[in-house]
Amino acid sequence: MNKTKKRFIALLFIISLFHILPFYLLTTTSFKAVDDVSSKWAFPGYWYIDNFINVWHGANLGQAFFNNIIITVVSVVLTIIIGAFAAYPLARYKSRLNRFMYTLFISVLIVPPLTILVPLYKMFVDVGAMNSYWGIILLHVTFHLPLTIFLYTGFIGTIPRELDEAAMIDGCTRVGLFLRIIMPLLKPVTATVVILIGVGIWNDYQFSVFFLSAPESRTITVSLSSFFGQYTNNIGWVAAGSLTAVLPITIAYLFLQRYFITGLNAGSVKG
Repeated sequence: MNKTKKRFIALLFIISLFHILPFYLLTTTSFKAVDDVSSKWAFPGYWYIDNFINVWHGANLGQAFFNNIIITVVSVVLTIIIGAFAAYPLARYKSRLNRFMYTLFISVLIVPPLTILVPLYKMFVDVGAMNSYWGIILLHVTFHLPLTIFLYTGFIGTIPRELDEAAMIDGCTRVGLFLRIIMPLLKPVTATVVILIGVGIWNDYQFSVFFLSAPESRTITVSLSSFFGQYTNNIGWVAAGSLTAVLPITIAYLFLQRYFITGLNAGSVKG
């Protein structure tokens, strides 16, 4: 093993530590009792689960989890359906209009969402979308569509056009061609989209804190933030709540990771 390879492995190890250590500290803090004065680096020799029980009831995490699941699942599904259908003609038909629309979608990615927070808030109030599922779902779909269209357009561009021609000769309609031939081939990039936008929506705070302020409509991030402000002296409860919140999205990533890099690489090809 040459020196360059050893240095590269050492660098990867250091980078991995930077990601693992916060999760380790979160875990150790979650299972420690309030009166435990041991080092934060030492893993407790007991399993103290009262932190999880207390934060679940104190922060109403049951309702928050339900809200997160509904908002994330519906937003991701709608974004995938709309994004895939929009990307297909952009990838297959290289007209001026399609190039303009593609450029417009990509340019939206550089716009910080919070720069339009004030008009968004006014619009939500005017249409009665505050503290509603449909309002925050439409918001998430709108802001995640540009990235989704970008990835799908690049991936569809790598699929041979001969498949389209063969399906059309066999009597397939455009919609049938897309649903039966193209959509099954989009599994890798779909897994990438699910991970990227799913994590963003699940962990969203910037929109949820403004548009989901009612206790019964709060998401996990909003519930934990208000809970943390109320119980700043009991970090164990907050750590337990954070660890509970991160588990579902971590499990989803573990199931989809084999498709993630493939879809990201292929989807980053310019359409």
